[in-house]
Amino acid sequence: MRGPFLIVTADDFGLHEAVNDAVRQAAAGGILTAASLMVAAPASAAAVRLAATLPKLRVGLHLVLVDGYCVLPPRLIPALVDTSGRFSDAMVWNSVCFVASRKVRAQLAAEIRAQFEAFARTGLELDHVNAHKHFHLHPLILDLVMRIGSEFGLSAVRVPQEPFWYSRLAGAASSAVFLLPWLAMMRWRLRAGGMTVNDHVFGVASSGRLDSQKLIDILGRLPPGVTEIYLHPATSLSGPITESMRTYRHSDELEALLSPVVRAALAASGAVCGGYRDLQTYNAQTC
Repeated sequence: MRGPFLIVTADDFGLHEAVNDAVRQAAAGGILTAASLMVAAPASAAAVRLAATLPKLRVGLHLVLVDGYCVLPPRLIPALVDTSGRFSDAMVWNSVCFVASRKVRAQLAAEIRAQFEAFARTGLELDHVNAHKHFHLHPLILDLVMRIGSEFGLSAVRVPQEPFWYSRLAGAASSAVFLLPWLAMMRWRLRAGGMTVNDHVFGVASSGRLDSQKLIDILGRLPPGVTEIYLHPATSLSGPITESMRTYRHSDELEALLSPVVRAALAASGAVCGGYRDLQTYNAQTC
């Protein structure tokens, strides 16, 4: 029987030097295997330089279309951002505008392309793509990601589908059930488009709060197939990195990634670890 393959990812790579430092520590001395880069974030250039020193770290694009800043000049995408280049946080309203307006869709496509181009300029190999706040769940955004991403070697996309047992324990069962049809369609479209996808993910219901005990619980029930655990680690800060992260326990997540007890739980799980681009070798060895 095919055993578990585990991808442990740090999202928001490049958002802050504290995030970059946590990625460095967790990749060099912990269980972190991947990171998702915000190409327009303040510390993105430093993140790229850091990634070049961590050859085993698989780096992907963390597409930002909400709660963050754009790559293109704001004057080119005024329907998406304010004059400072910050995206609106009104995801529901934005989702309607994407569908209703051809002009907005054109600006959206231009910004997505710009973020892929910015990642390509880093010289890093593109391991995967996901989106801030899982905005790629939107069918139109997903279509653009697949179509534009195919020009940049995109081969893997995160499906944010958490096992129901964990969503229920975390008190998010109702939202998990609501998203099931969208997730099923997303998975079908990605696979039909030849994309590699994960079978399971952890980090949705406990975003910013995956401490050592939670990781041990997850690793103790790690399912067969491909699982991605994503976290938001950072070194200690005097305040939140962003307003939306006010309740995040970044240092607890970093501690979990470095914990010897978590490492022992990972070893006991029998999981093979890596990034999405390591799956080809893994699949060949398990066929």
